[in-house]
Parts: sequence; structure tokens; C-alpha cells
Amino acid sequence: MKFTARVWQEPPWFIAQCLEIDIASQGETEAEALANLNEALELHFEPPCATIVPPVKTLEVAIHAA
Repeated sequence: MKFTARVWQEPPWFIAQCLEIDIASQGETEAEALANLNEALELHFEPPCATIVPPVKTLEVAIHAA
């Protein structure tokens, strides 16, 4: 997938922010910030891999009409 990003400097860091998805990263150089943002986006879209299947729970909620 292709995404757009904006990069700015907040010394001493460069900040890279994806415009389509609320993800940002930083680095000591613009290139490093963009590389870190790329990695963050890849991790964001990686399917979850649970090592333990979480149990399903049922909740009972009392709702009072006004």
C-alpha cells in the first residue's frame, strides 16, 4: 500500500507522520524517521498472533430506562 507522510523537525528529532492513519515515528534524520514510520505501518497491518487463545466472557448489564 502507498501512504503519504509529512516530516518536520522538533530538534533534535525529525518526526514523520502518516496522513491517512494516525501513526507517527521519529528519528535523528529525516530518512531514519521515514524508515521508522515504515516499520510502524508494517507492524500496524500485521495480523495479530496470539500465543494463548483469550477466553470469551459474557457480561450482564442492568439498564434502567428514564
